[in-house]
Amino acid sequence: MDRPLGRRTCLYDTAQFEVVVDGMARDAAGLLTGRQKIAMVGVLRRGAPLADRLAQIMVRRFGIAPPVRLDLSVKRYADDLTLLHPQTRLLEDERNAAIDLAGYTVLVVDDVLYTGHSLLTVVEYLARKQPAEIRVVALVDRGVTRLPVRTDVVGVRLDIAPPDIIECNVPPYESEFRIELLQPKASP
Repeated sequence: MDRPLGRRTCLYDTAQFEVVVDGMARDAAGLLTGRQKIAMVGVLRRGAPLADRLAQIMVRRFGIAPPVRLDLSVKRYADDLTLLHPQTRLLEDERNAAIDLAGYTVLVVDDVLYTGHSLLTVVEYLARKQPAEIRVVALVDRGVTRLPVRTDVVGVRLDIAPPDIIECNVPPYESEFRIELLQPKASP
């Protein structure tokens, strides 16, 4: 996929990114202490590898019980914030349809909280599975949600100009962890 044109500024390099993710894992582990039935839901694309990374850190460093892992494909915007669908689309995988989350604490992991449409769709879907609670973790909160949704754990809050884009570079989709600000090139 071609990257949009414009000026890119690295806000968090790999080392700084690691510090942010470690802090997120610590905060998320605090929410999960004492819980035995834990599920982590990665919002595809970049929320899935972030969920894997957070789960590894929480299990290894904080003794959290290994969570059930699943991913959800949710689409409204392209990576460049172009509106793809007027309504947010959640594609249900057959494996997810059969998962029983009754009594689970569910941790939803996404890379960027933007308007809140995707997150609200995910929470509505998961609520139908009757978990004990749903918590949200986002690497970046842009601070511009239009819906009454919030994060329980946020890596960084970045208040940026509306036309600018936050790009989270997360392996395996990119070669290294980074958070960049893209100021798109103006159309002629």
